[in-house]
Amino acid sequence: MSSQREVRCRCGRWMWAPPGAGAIQCSTCHTVTQLHSLVDALRGAHRMIYGLQQLRRQYQQQQQQQPPQMMMAQRSPPQMMVQLPPPQMMMAQLSPPPPPRLLEALPSPFGKKRAVLCGVNYRGKSYSLKGCISDAKSMRCFLVQHMGFPVESILMLTEDEACPQKIPTKRNMRKAMRWLVEGNKARDSLFFHYSGHGAQQKDYDGDEIDGQDEALIPLDHETEGKIIDDEINEILVRPLVHGAKLHAVIDACNSGTVLDLPFVCRMERNGSYDWEYQGLGRIYKGTDGGGAFCFSACDDDEASGYTPNAGAMTYSFINAVKTAGPAPTYGQLLNLMCSSILEAQSRLTYTDSDESSEPLLTSSEKFNIYATKFAL
Repeated sequence: MSSQREVRCRCGRWMWAPPGAGAIQCSTCHTVTQLHSLVDALRGAHRMIYGLQQLRRQYQQQQQQQPPQMMMAQRSPPQMMVQLPPPQMMMAQLSPPPPPRLLEALPSPFGKKRAVLCGVNYRGKSYSLKGCISDAKSMRCFLVQHMGFPVESILMLTEDEACPQKIPTKRNMRKAMRWLVEGNKARDSLFFHYSGHGAQQKDYDGDEIDGQDEALIPLDHETEGKIIDDEINEILVRPLVHGAKLHAVIDACNSGTVLDLPFVCRMERNGSYDWEYQGLGRIYKGTDGGGAFCFSACDDDEASGYTPNAGAMTYSFINAVKTAGPAPTYGQLLNLMCSSILEAQSRLTYTDSDESSEPLLTSSEKFNIYATKFAL
């Protein structure tokens, strides 16, 4: 007879657990089910019940062996009988608590390369978009096929996902961002991609030069609100330790400084550039020693561009990295992205404006963009 045993995941899928396995991960929703902890808890419960039953038998035997006079004396005042709960209730109380919902359906957060990709089309809304989910899927293929990211280390949040925790709501996007940087360490390569609506709102804490906070727009923003740059910086940027790197690609309007990084690279058409410091007030916006870099679709006060098949930023980033050759610099990528966007949009007819947006690079530190190599 096989020593394997059948285990049911929270999503309903049945799995075969090999002998001696301490845990098993569902191939459908990626939930990890602990095995040893549950077995040990049940065995401990059985041992406790058995010990209590033994003590009860010993007590009954002592009562039967005592003289009648002593037994009568002990009956006044009457003793209170302690009634044990049913064994099923005791085992339920001793069973380990369910895992926290933050980690349900999410892959392990401790890989050297991991990514969070968000694509929001806002289906059924008057402001719906067409290509954002396709952008996220294109980025996943690019990371896996060209950048060496394991497919199991990539967390997708789109409206196409069957798992409720992978729908791009405000709560799920916050969880995904925390998952991305959890336990980060030196040599980790983290990647965050967002394709959807962006917006601005009034800055209430005085840390913005233009008086406006930038924000991402989750699927349920009408009831739950936006995710503003202050919170994104606190979750994604500040926990980065020395040696860890985060790259973000934000394909949205008003996305220039949506990670609230302190330095903006202002590049001219001739390739010259200068770093502009965005700090204002006493709130620290840098990392814990790591590096953070963000490629945004446009400046804070601009609308993002588009191409026939994808968001302009997503398209230009993937195309630039593919065509740049081995070990391109950040400066080379920026120039290639600008050229790629201009070429694609030159074939389109504009209805609102004849001007196209250009990608913007922001960083946690100033550096030489033509000497520093880009690597994921």
